[in-house]
Amino acid sequence: MLDLFSIFSKGGIVLWCFQSTSDIFSPSVNALIRNVILQERSGNNTFNHNALSLQYKLDNEFELVFVVAYQRILQLSYVDKFLNDIHLEFRDKYKNELQGGKHNMDFDFKTTFDKVLKQCESWAKSQAKIPKQMRTFEDSQKSKKTVASMIERKGEEKSKKSVKIVENKSIPNGKEEESPDGEDDVIAANRAKLAQKLAAKSKKDTKKSPKSPKATQERVKKPRVWELGGGSRDLPSLDFSSDKDSAPSNVGLPTDTQLLGQMTGAIRDLEVESDSSSDEEIEQTHSSPKKSTGMFSIFKGLVGSKALSEETMRPVLDKMRDHLIGKNVAADIANKLCDSVATKLDGKVLGTFDSVARTVKATLTEALVQILSPKRRVDILRDCLHAKQQGRPYVMAFCGVNGVGKSTNLAKICFWLIENNLSVLIAACDTFRAGAVEQLRTHVRRLDALHAGAVHLYEKGYGKDAAGIAMEAIKYAADSKIDVVLIDTAGRMQDNEPLMRALAKLIKVNEPDLVLFVGEALVGNEAVDQLVKFNQALADHSSSSNPHVIDGIVLTKFDTIDDKVGAAISMTYITGQPIVFVGTGQTYTDLKALNANAVVHALMK
Repeated sequence: MLDLFSIFSKGGIVLWCFQSTSDIFSPSVNALIRNVILQERSGNNTFNHNALSLQYKLDNEFELVFVVAYQRILQLSYVDKFLNDIHLEFRDKYKNELQGGKHNMDFDFKTTFDKVLKQCESWAKSQAKIPKQMRTFEDSQKSKKTVASMIERKGEEKSKKSVKIVENKSIPNGKEEESPDGEDDVIAANRAKLAQKLAAKSKKDTKKSPKSPKATQERVKKPRVWELGGGSRDLPSLDFSSDKDSAPSNVGLPTDTQLLGQMTGAIRDLEVESDSSSDEEIEQTHSSPKKSTGMFSIFKGLVGSKALSEETMRPVLDKMRDHLIGKNVAADIANKLCDSVATKLDGKVLGTFDSVARTVKATLTEALVQILSPKRRVDILRDCLHAKQQGRPYVMAFCGVNGVGKSTNLAKICFWLIENNLSVLIAACDTFRAGAVEQLRTHVRRLDALHAGAVHLYEKGYGKDAAGIAMEAIKYAADSKIDVVLIDTAGRMQDNEPLMRALAKLIKVNEPDLVLFVGEALVGNEAVDQLVKFNQALADHSSSSNPHVIDGIVLTKFDTIDDKVGAAISMTYITGQPIVFVGTGQTYTDLKALNANAVVHALMK
């Protein structure tokens, strides 16, 4: 049973509405518009909100949205068919009015709606009585597999879990396979090459000269000779046996004023180098003497003046998906982005000189910029000053997997805060990893050398309860009038349930103002799994009805990936939370803010 059916324009005008109950559905529909349609996530036409399931269909020609809402516990198999049928009926009945832009007229659609709904319910009952039939061999992927696709060739990665399916694959001599005899020739040729390699290897082994007498001599370890050049006066610098933590050390520190004043004010935007000529390469003609290397160059001849369909866009979308995966976007996210673009452009009429490739690329670029643009502004300096006026410290907690750079980037953020005249307390809540407290102690000593008295460290050693240490640190900061508390947590894998439960406890007990997930820019599919499970664990292991999950992302090691910036898309798409900081190097000033346009330009080149 349908609870709600509504037709409204993308401008927000409700054309027609049916409601079977007296409940208020506007929060669910508004959540659909805010979190799916406006955020370019319309690839999957199902959205769940509270106890409702909402399914929708977009009409891009007349810019309409058709929405159906029903209870999530119900299994209605006819909803997809109903949306398609009601969409066609409404278009056919009011086509002239919609073309004229008459959205404020009274649409008499109740009779047609009841008729289509009754037909779809009858169709669903008839389909339920039909026994399910097995898929034929021709419909399966196994029927498309050829012998050539199962031959392992040099340079190809071996995969044990998946079988690569190849259609019309060409053999090494450039001729296409036309019969089973051709496949046998390929096998015979590969066997002959293998035999030749084995024969050549055996001849090479027989021709090897006997070992020289020098090689048979016993190797004796020689003492290391230190080339210090300075005599005995340099030897004390190599002595690390004494405890030097209590005495201030300037070893490895920058000069006094080298870094001071560079991080005053807001974080500067990230600059990504990219080729500005990529757009021109896409539009080169076939007669150009220079071959285009753009990702859409093979589609530059596709122009038309008719409505776009999924079949028309499929070659471009497949090329787009492969390009995004090559730029380190997670495969699942790349598929969802392509499906969203297809949904948004399905039925849209192109101009005479609009190419399919350029239209699809422009739509994808717009969607990526929309995804990377934060839904809410995260102004940490403003929030810190506001908390200071309230007489309490502003608390940030850092979490993530092992080895991503939580402590290093925490020190960078600490330097940025003390550069803006804020006092900081670092809580050493990583009581598990050996050397974690010493690492923070070193950072604090170096930062204190740059800004004396602005940064403090709260530590209780190893093996203690991290949530208790964080609580004591926040209380100490409040008593000492310290402005900001940065909580460093232990690295943990997303599948480690005891450690994830401990992290959820730390966040639940201390209620930080901002929970930041620290992730690498090097990962692709793994980023999605990490973020999903971290968010899920924080929600599952919290006893609160409104659990505190991840508020933002710190993307580290961004200077090691060139133009493979897809991890930023994957992380932001899966959580909807903004990337607050980007780590770009090893020094305290290598901290940037994400520039959505620059990242998308590098991603699409």
